[in-house]
This record gives sequence, structure tokens and C-alpha cells, in this order.
Amino acid sequence: MPVAGDSAPRREARALVTPPAAATIAGRVDISPALATKVALTDTVFIFARAVDGPRVPLAVLRIAAKDLPKEFTLDDSMGMAPGAKLSGAAAVIVEARISRSGNALPQSGDFSGRSAPIKPGAAGVKVVIDQVVP
Repeated sequence: MPVAGDSAPRREARALVTPPAAATIAGRVDISPALATKVALTDTVFIFARAVDGPRVPLAVLRIAAKDLPKEFTLDDSMGMAPGAKLSGAAAVIVEARISRSGNALPQSGDFSGRSAPIKPGAAGVKVVIDQVVP
């Protein structure tokens, strides 16, 4: 029971909860010298991560112009394409980079691509070299 004249503020214990940081993947995309001369500066580059096991929908996507290659990149949950499909929820992903001459997100014959080995979300220093032609 409070005593008359007691002006001390009541303090409530509050737990400070820090939300988990979204998983990121950071690295660099380069193009092989053999293909570099075949790329127009206006071509579109898609850098994306897909789950090794699961749907093929990208978990994170970054779109840049070919003139920006080589490119240091970071992918995270804010770059997702579908609700609920998050980079942070995948056990392992593959980072792919594709140069699209048409600007279309779907791969087409004649596009150039490259991919990483399977990695875990949170990885840094990922290297992707665009060195293949899409059949």
C-alpha cells in the first residue's frame, strides 16, 4: 500500500528483446574476359539467391545494369520475391548471376550466367563468375 507523500516512480521490469538480424549474403559478381566483349552496357544483370532444396522462386534478387560489373553485392530478406520465402529461412542457397539481353527475368537462350557453390545464409566473400552461355 502506498504511503501518503510517496512520490517515487514505480519501475516495471521490461525485457529488452532484440529481433534477430535478417540473414545476408555478400560477395562479388564478375564476368569472364571471354564473355565480357559480348555484353552490351545496357544489358540487365540479375543477381539472386535460391534455396538448394525447395521451390525455384528466388529468395532475394538484385537487378543492375551490365555497365556496373564487376559488382559488390549484398542480398537480404528485404529483396524477396514472394511473401514467406525468405533468405533467412533457407538452410543453404546458391547465388546465381545472369545477364539478360532482353531485360526479362526468365532465362532465355543466349543469356550469360554463373553460380556459386551451395552456401549458408550469412556468408560473405561469395564469388560468382558469369562464364556460361544459356542454351
